[in-house]
Amino acid sequence: MKKDDNTPIAIWPGLEEGVPKPVMPYSPAVKVGDWVFIAGQLASDFKTGVPKNLIPEDKDPSTGLGMQSEFVLGNMAQTVQAAGLNMSEDSVRIWEWFVSDRPNLENDPEGLFSHDIDIHTYEKLLEKAFSIGPTRSTIGIKELMWVGTKVELEVMCYKTNDEVSHYSLNPNSLGSDALKKGEWVFVSNQTPTDKDGYIADTFEEQLELVISKSSELLEQAGSSLENSVKAEVFIVDPNDFKLMDEIWKKHFPNPPARFVLPRSGMNHSRAKVEVSLMALTNDAQLKKKSIETSDAPEPFGHEPQAIQVGQLLFYSTQMAFDSSGNIAEGMTRNSAAPWYGRPAQSQMRYMMTNINAIAESAGSSVENIVRRACFHNDLQWFAESIEEWARYFPSDKPASTTIGLNDSMVLEGANTLLDLIAYIPRED
Repeated sequence: MKKDDNTPIAIWPGLEEGVPKPVMPYSPAVKVGDWVFIAGQLASDFKTGVPKNLIPEDKDPSTGLGMQSEFVLGNMAQTVQAAGLNMSEDSVRIWEWFVSDRPNLENDPEGLFSHDIDIHTYEKLLEKAFSIGPTRSTIGIKELMWVGTKVELEVMCYKTNDEVSHYSLNPNSLGSDALKKGEWVFVSNQTPTDKDGYIADTFEEQLELVISKSSELLEQAGSSLENSVKAEVFIVDPNDFKLMDEIWKKHFPNPPARFVLPRSGMNHSRAKVEVSLMALTNDAQLKKKSIETSDAPEPFGHEPQAIQVGQLLFYSTQMAFDSSGNIAEGMTRNSAAPWYGRPAQSQMRYMMTNINAIAESAGSSVENIVRRACFHNDLQWFAESIEEWARYFPSDKPASTTIGLNDSMVLEGANTLLDLIAYIPRED
């Protein structure tokens, strides 16, 4: 593996500062150049689960969420500080995963798509932790790795001497719909609500509005859809993927890397889709480059296998699909022999072969992954999946987050979904 001054460094904050040490194979943070990727933070001591002092006596869910959020934000700040950055000043994106029983297969037909979690207490704590705040994705999911935990947070930091500019579609908003730092622009999850709070009934109308709002924010920041590097698309119904992909082609003829998460709990009850973006400014010296290799399956939809910008490699959705867009052969148990096989291990091994092929075509390797978000349709698959994953990292492991979804994937038969960022060593 090539080395240079920006080689990834694993960050381990001191235990005396109160930050629990992970028991699974991942690093609490990874620093690479001006970037720091913080692993998912949970309100757990990684021994007994949720500490007793974080369980409210009155059992009020809102109080419990607030207590856990304060604990998580405190640990996150310590971890960012250990990397030599300031969480309030240097964070550009935060992912907020809230445990919710919605949406699921039963309530989808009723149009109940929101996560239905009261996050006002959390948002007050967020305002204290950040001056204006990074861009956000706020999503409801089924479960987290430690019983009783209600929220998992992960953050991406970018440290430069450039002034940070914030943008919003609502002039009275205290938050940040988008921010620009240096040559980068980050756009928060855009919801399909118009300025009057109206939400259209159809998925197509909702996605068109979401893309329009995203485009407007990018233009405010001196960027454009054309210069989008990475998109995250959150949908409620996996069956809407094909329609989403067709609409995507119209707006992104030269598409960014794209990650799509199904069965996402939205911020509004009738919302069916949300989108966030990372982009370069129109006058950026950095340029994006599509990465394609015949040694890995063709992309799952209208997206490249990955996008390279400088020394970072942004992957599109990784699942165990083949070039026909179906689950690859041997990735599921034979219905005639349901006791044989380890499907999660097989799918992870298959994906890692493809991930490494894509990395090598960009001049890197699988060992240089710095950020990993892993999603299982059921956390029963975690143990054999993480066992296979860890084999590829003999030394420092990537920053990592593991999430349990509400029992479904876009690809039938898939049990694991990966969202990845890797590092590309600078050539001598």
